[in-house]
Amino acid sequence: MPLNILILGGTGFTGPEQVEYATSRGHKVTLFNRNRTRPDFFRGRVDQLIGDLNSDVSALKGKSFDVVIDNPTTLPAWVRNVAGELKGRVGHYIFISTESVYASNAEPFADETAAMLPLPEGMDPYAVAPADARRTYGPLKAHSEKEVAKHYPDIHTIIRPGLIVGPLDQSDRFTYWPYRIDKGGEVLAPGTPDDPVQIIDSRDLAEWTIRMAEKKVFGTYNAPGPERPLGMLEMLAGIKAVTTAGAQFTFVPEPFLTAQGIRGWSHMPVWMPPTGRTAGFTRRDNKRAVAAGLTFRPLAVTAKETLDWHKSRPAEQRAVLDEARSVGVTAAREAEILALWRASAKGAP
Repeated sequence: MPLNILILGGTGFTGPEQVEYATSRGHKVTLFNRNRTRPDFFRGRVDQLIGDLNSDVSALKGKSFDVVIDNPTTLPAWVRNVAGELKGRVGHYIFISTESVYASNAEPFADETAAMLPLPEGMDPYAVAPADARRTYGPLKAHSEKEVAKHYPDIHTIIRPGLIVGPLDQSDRFTYWPYRIDKGGEVLAPGTPDDPVQIIDSRDLAEWTIRMAEKKVFGTYNAPGPERPLGMLEMLAGIKAVTTAGAQFTFVPEPFLTAQGIRGWSHMPVWMPPTGRTAGFTRRDNKRAVAAGLTFRPLAVTAKETLDWHKSRPAEQRAVLDEARSVGVTAAREAEILALWRASAKGAP
């Protein structure tokens, strides 16, 4: 049956994919946002309510929805504010959380029952300014989950994705690799070929979220991908397969990278050291989500369409990767690290 769906946000990264999939399946979609990111992106196709989760949710007054999909919430107050207008008027509340809620990433294959991060001592989670939220992102997301459970007991779904990738991703944390590999030459690769990585295409996450709404599935689910373990070399080779540049990969061990100030997730995106406190960061259990119908498109599709999207971006956005302003390393720094590694290897006994 067609659903009346409210999407909080909806014009950023995963939201547009939710809108496209939901409307293609005959659902009625309403967006609530500030109408600043891609203003009027779906004009004429969905209803638009303008407001601010932090300060003005009056546009929700008197409304009722079968499903609410909460994409952007970082602060517990945003859940509380929406509930002030919609509590008792919602059939199903879906909260897109994060694997960053977990207290530890040291345990491989930990599931949804693992302990969550507490709030810092003395913090009032309802008094945090949006500009300060990133400092305690994980604890605030964890407390937001509790806020959801308080206002929508027995009718909520918590989805905890890991690294979301694909077209429209402004973070460039995956885009770096298709872009870099497409340039060809010797590519600095981190760690070892077998180091695990986990990624999920935004479209797979979005489409599964809508199907969970259709089936009215409640509970908490980790949502990393793919279904089976993926190694760093397998990911890089899969990306290379959709290019024609003939890149070659040189793996440099984690201790050497650390000594050179090269960090996982930022300088070497997607990858994290697979030992110690990050041993489970890219090996989070997803069996529960897979059993609930989460599926994954081929890596080649994600890589090709992400690269095509990146090439269509304005020049100033493409330049962010060239200058390593957000993630990755510049071409000069990459060449320097590779030269140092070769010199070190030659001098080894």
